[in-house]
Amino acid sequence: MAMSSNFGSMSRSPHLAGLPEKQRDSLRNIAIIAHVDHGKTTLVDAMLWQSGAFAAHKAQSEAQDRVMDSMDLEREKGITILAKNTAVKRGETIINIIDTPGHADFGGEVERGLEMVDGVALLVDASEGPLPQTRFVLRKALQKNLPVILIINKVDRPDARIAAVVDEAYELFLDLDANENQIDFPIVYTSAKAGRASLNRPQDGGMPDTENLDVLFDVIFKTIPAPKYHEGAPLQAHVTNLDSSPYLGRLALCRVHEGVIKKGQNVAWMKTDGTMERVKISELLMTEGLERVPANEAGPGDIIAVAGIETITLGETLADAENPHPLPLITVDEPSISMTIGINTSPLAGRVGKKLTARLVKNRLDQELVGNVSLRILNTDRPDTWEVQGRGELQLAVLVEMMRREGFELTVGKPQVVTKIVDGKVHEPMERLTIDAPEDYLGVVTQLLALRKGRMEQMVNHGTGWIRMDFKVPSRGLIGFRTEFLTETRGTGLLHHVFDGYEAWNGELRTRPTGSLVADRFGTATSYAIFGLQERGTIFSEVGADVYEGMVIGENSRPEDMDVNIVREKKLTNMRASGSDENEKLIPPKILNLEQALEYCREDECVEVTPVSVRIRKVILDQNERSRNTARAKKANEEK
Repeated sequence: MAMSSNFGSMSRSPHLAGLPEKQRDSLRNIAIIAHVDHGKTTLVDAMLWQSGAFAAHKAQSEAQDRVMDSMDLEREKGITILAKNTAVKRGETIINIIDTPGHADFGGEVERGLEMVDGVALLVDASEGPLPQTRFVLRKALQKNLPVILIINKVDRPDARIAAVVDEAYELFLDLDANENQIDFPIVYTSAKAGRASLNRPQDGGMPDTENLDVLFDVIFKTIPAPKYHEGAPLQAHVTNLDSSPYLGRLALCRVHEGVIKKGQNVAWMKTDGTMERVKISELLMTEGLERVPANEAGPGDIIAVAGIETITLGETLADAENPHPLPLITVDEPSISMTIGINTSPLAGRVGKKLTARLVKNRLDQELVGNVSLRILNTDRPDTWEVQGRGELQLAVLVEMMRREGFELTVGKPQVVTKIVDGKVHEPMERLTIDAPEDYLGVVTQLLALRKGRMEQMVNHGTGWIRMDFKVPSRGLIGFRTEFLTETRGTGLLHHVFDGYEAWNGELRTRPTGSLVADRFGTATSYAIFGLQERGTIFSEVGADVYEGMVIGENSRPEDMDVNIVREKKLTNMRASGSDENEKLIPPKILNLEQALEYCREDECVEVTPVSVRIRKVILDQNERSRNTARAKKANEEK
């Protein structure tokens, strides 16, 4: 669905015909879009500081860094997960800024953010240049015909290559078929960290020549059009995001397109299923800096939060009660990765978590659906397990991590790709992958990706000792790839990928080359047993950890699985020499976090997640049953 950015001038709306068109000059709505880690949130921070959104007596150092990242998970990972809006006041003009996530997995948030604005600021790192997600967000902005401001950020990086990055940005615009108006964009050079911006290109690694961001604000006023509306038109407000408040319940974040909305007003709520209901606006809030403050009314172009409608959802319209007209629904790209989430079925279930039942898990997943447009939840053949589909591993891992912190215990299956049937053939999702790595690792990287059916489309050597490679890879080939890639490039490589359509099924892929060490009985891991096993592979369990039959306690160095006894104790005899215990000879175990565990597990394994631990286990815990299944599968293969 391509929607014009000039919402006010919707030629498709016959009820607006003949009404005079006006614009609100005291308002601007802009989204900041970029690849992950290019400095979006830091820039918004600096804009807030310089606009006096924080108390004047509070030094910047006292307040926390990146104030927009309000979730604990966002702080820890240093990434933005949810799109958020803030308002900056410059003189009499208000600028509504939407800070969007940079990860492809949260692309649905970006698409939603673009529905609320009249223009975008595209940030590009002065060293890394445009990356796959830059392409994704820019494509969406150009489709909606939004004017773009190009911001070259981090110009003070010692490895900055400003001129080359500007050329790459122009290439990207041409690649995405930008028209003449779109390609005629202003370029601002900034250092978000220092809070400086300039129109003059600095030296590579140098600072912008002005002391503040005034230049950037001027460019925003010139480039981003003021919201247009029709005088005398009936109310139309579009629900683009959802939030909740402990006092007011569900909040619908809306952009007002036409008319005026007032607190206490009765409006027509036009639902996604085509029905309509009269509701009262019990509370109306507008953003000032980082705070939502009560307001009495809002006009065209304003971004507001509305309380009082408990089951309202994304894409719905609040319209005039007497003369209702709906706005188009929001659509987002299809999900490409799925995994099963169900209740914890392991022998250790219920020890630490508070929320254990299927009903609680289902309610929580339904709650997540409400505010997250890019997720889907499907029933499976089991009543206590559901299939959750999303854009990527990270998005699904973030959901599981949030649930774990809320006290849930879960069983999570291995991430799979979402296939679809086209002309009777199975098609799978593909990804466009960009890798930056030192040139010494060229061979290793190409070999890794060849095994995963990756096709190299382009390779650039900047002459700096680093190379950039572009591949097209099946999405399932990237499940678990990150860990392996970082190991092989000694942690120096950078990789970024973004969804790039569907292709015919690429055949079977090699999974991990190693097997698992599986515990064969219930008990507590002992140092004596671990000492005997550590030659066999890498151990994941600590001394004193509870284990059970079918739990994966380590990685076998050989391809097959091995059942082992990790609870064996040393028999006490009078031959034991004092002080020669094995403890000091133990190799520290490799403790996997949630994302690593999901990447590591195989088709016949799943991950047990509790508020305090993450364990990998076999889907079938009983070892006799597992070995019978293995023998059956082997026999079936031989018969083929």
